[in-house]
Amino acid sequence: MNACIQIMCAGFVFGAVSCASQNRHDPSVSNSMYESPRRIVGYVTGRSEIWRIDPKKLTHINLAFAAVSESGDVVLPNQSGERLAQLQALKTRNPALKIIVSVGGWGADHFSDAALNDESRDRFAKSVVTLIKRFELDGIDLDWEYPGQPGPGIKYREEDKHNFTLLLKTIRQQLDHLSDQRHRGGADRYTLTIATADHEYFDHTEMNKLYVYVDWCNIMAYDFYNSLTTSAGHHAGLYRAATAPANSRWAEASVRQHLAAGIPPGKLVLGVAFYARAFSGIEKDPPVNQPYAKYSGDYSYSRLVADFINKNGFERRWDDVAQAPYLWNPTIREMISYDDPQSLSAKIKFINQYHLGGVMYWEESQDPQERLLTVLYEGLAKSH
Repeated sequence: MNACIQIMCAGFVFGAVSCASQNRHDPSVSNSMYESPRRIVGYVTGRSEIWRIDPKKLTHINLAFAAVSESGDVVLPNQSGERLAQLQALKTRNPALKIIVSVGGWGADHFSDAALNDESRDRFAKSVVTLIKRFELDGIDLDWEYPGQPGPGIKYREEDKHNFTLLLKTIRQQLDHLSDQRHRGGADRYTLTIATADHEYFDHTEMNKLYVYVDWCNIMAYDFYNSLTTSAGHHAGLYRAATAPANSRWAEASVRQHLAAGIPPGKLVLGVAFYARAFSGIEKDPPVNQPYAKYSGDYSYSRLVADFINKNGFERRWDDVAQAPYLWNPTIREMISYDDPQSLSAKIKFINQYHLGGVMYWEESQDPQERLLTVLYEGLAKSH
């Protein structure tokens, strides 16, 4: 994207540049013109204190989560209507803010049935339109975890791979029809986004086909190391750690996989973590990519600031190769992996180098003081 092109978004200017320098972190993309605003997309859950949110620091808010009913309709849990009204009220301080409902999440069932045939897809899409009309939403986000793969008790089918594409096509058609009816064109049309992963996710989806129907993909570039992995590591690392095996996961590789599918960089929004993952019983120091005895749990960033960062025996360290921080307690042999202002600044630079469409974070309640959100806002606003 040319530096002379600037897009006003959420009360401040996001620009975009070409001319990425040629170094080991630069993508293999041309310096052709890109036209995408830098989005800041925040997920808000039932734990979030909406009154704390500074709407001028975001372009989009995704309320998580609506569910898919057994009959194949999108349904909201109790109290969601009240929370949506509170979110809509934020537009008085930022009229450009867009409010979206996210459907699904880990363990959410009935997606496979909803995508199964023309009738079920049409029903699902119509329920999306009804929801948007009822709550004056600006779009819908689908977080199907995951098409064609087993989850915690959810139904899945081999046919999910193609059916997911058809479901998105049907929703896109109905959202565009609604946009035409309400004279919402261009960047103001009703949006359709999806939360995406890497590796096996691409084996069970048609990412090279479905991207034409979505406005952007929220790449879940976190949880790379968790309770299901056999070793500790950077759960939201930007680059591959020096000790990480070739088949491990990191954000740059995830973005490259999306780009290799032909998805325009402006349709990719990089996910970052406002929470940490902890691993204890690690024998070796440094602990990165070492076996652990026990997964010790998750911590919000606000909890890390209060109790862990250079406190209570934990020392903050920086992995210059992975561009990721971690905490290490040599007494209890525990490592805590997380994102912080330094790693987010590195990711902002990465977003600019790759000409990506912006950043997404999970989730608001884990940083109520908005320390991390402020880093994202100021970094993207000042980067052009």
